[in-house]
Amino acid sequence: MNGELALLHPDAHCELDFRTPLELTVATILSAQTTDRLVNSVTPTLFAKYPTAADYAAADPAEMEGLLKPTGFFRAKSKSVIGLGQALVERYGGEVPGKLADLVTLPGIGRKTANVVLGNAFGVPGISVDTHFQRLVRRWAWTVESNPVKIEHAVGPLIPRKEWTILSHRVIFHGRRVCHARKPACGACALATWCPSYGDGPLDFDVAAKLVKGPDAAARARAAALGLPVRSAEEMVALARDDSA
Repeated sequence: MNGELALLHPDAHCELDFRTPLELTVATILSAQTTDRLVNSVTPTLFAKYPTAADYAAADPAEMEGLLKPTGFFRAKSKSVIGLGQALVERYGGEVPGKLADLVTLPGIGRKTANVVLGNAFGVPGISVDTHFQRLVRRWAWTVESNPVKIEHAVGPLIPRKEWTILSHRVIFHGRRVCHARKPACGACALATWCPSYGDGPLDFDVAAKLVKGPDAAARARAAALGLPVRSAEEMVALARDDSA
C-alpha cells in the first residue's frame, strides 16, 4: 500500500509555507484545528513582522492575538508562539533545536509538531500522526491503537525509516482527497484491493468519484476505476480527457 500511495500521490508534501525551521515550527503550531490554507494566508504578515525567535519573545500579546485570530484558538496560539520565542532565546540561542527530545519541551509542541519540523525542516525521518493519519491506518488495519504515540510506534516498523516523513504526507493527502472521515470514496479508491474497510463508503464509481477532492480529482478517480496508479501529471491530463470524452 505504501508503494501504491507513492504512485497515487506523487505531489504529496508539507502544505504549510515556510523558509526556515522557525517559520515551520510556528506555522505547525498555528495549524491546530484549522486548515493549512488558512494558516498560509496569515503567515506572510506574521513572518515579516516576527522574523526571529527574539521578535516572538518580545511580541505584544494583544497584537499577536489580532494577527492570529483568523486561525482560531488565537489566545492559546498567541501564548504558545510567544512562549516558544522566549524558550528558544533562553535555552537554544534563538534557534530551533533539531532533536525530538528538545522540541517536545517547547511551548505548543507535541510529538506530531516535532516530527513535522524534524522531517520537513531538518530531514530527520518522523511519522506525524494527525487525525487523517490516525483514521486511515486504523481503517487499513495497520494498527488497532488509538493513542497517537502508540500509532507512531506501531506503524514505524512497517515502513523503512527513510520514508516516514513522505509516508505521513501521502497518508494525509489520501485522507484529505479520498478516504474522508464520514464518507470515504471507496468506489473510486486505488487502494480498494488491499483495504479491509472497503465498503465503508459508496461503492458505485459515479457516486464515489464525486467525493474525490484535490487537483486532478477526475483523473485520480478514473485511474482508480481502471485499476491504474496515477504516475505523472501527463497521465493525469490524459485520464481527465478520457473521462470527459
